Amino acid sequence: MSSIREQNKIKKRRCILDAAIKLFSENGFQQTSIEELAREAGVGKGTVYSYFQTKRDIVRAFCDDILEYTRSELAAKTNPDTPLKQQLMIIFMADFKYVSENKEFSRVFLQEKVFPKEAFSEEDFEVQNNYFEMLYPIYQHAQEHGELRKGLELLHISGHFYALYLLLVSCWYTGMIPTENIPEAMETMITQTLEGLAP
Repeated sequence: MSSIREQNKIKKRRCILDAAIKLFSENGFQQTSIEELAREAGVGKGTVYSYFQTKRDIVRAFCDDILEYTRSELAAKTNPDTPLKQQLMIIFMADFKYVSENKEFSRVFLQEKVFPKEAFSEEDFEVQNNYFEMLYPIYQHAQEHGELRKGLELLHISGHFYALYLLLVSCWYTGMIPTENIPEAMETMITQTLEGLAP
């Protein structure tokens, strides 16, 4: 059981993240200051810096939260022999849950994650590598069991499927695909990729 001090730290971190989600959504990532974040979170500016040195650290924390949730979903709903398509659906629907629950912040988040204004730092690459560490064993297992062709680069496989997810999210933002149709559309695109588009 965690101590009261530890629980307070978790609560303050959550308050800062919630404040960031609100302010980044309303004002934009670049336009939001640490002072505004502290005021919205109800903490001192120094407290914000004790948890997050920069605003990009907050974006990374959001990535970490999504990854942690995705891993817990995989652990609860799959085993090593679960088909690749089912595991991918769990991964992308877990990610989409965060996006759909924080629509405006996620627009900012995706921009900073996919099209950042600054080059990736060592910390950004570490977050990205944590994601690959979750995915690569899944793809390797799929190759070993005949669900994916052997010899394909794991990074390229990751790119194929993530591109589908980004397309789906883009269609959701533009209203082309309503929320209730997202799972079916994702499953269709994964199936087509696995089976190939040739007649």
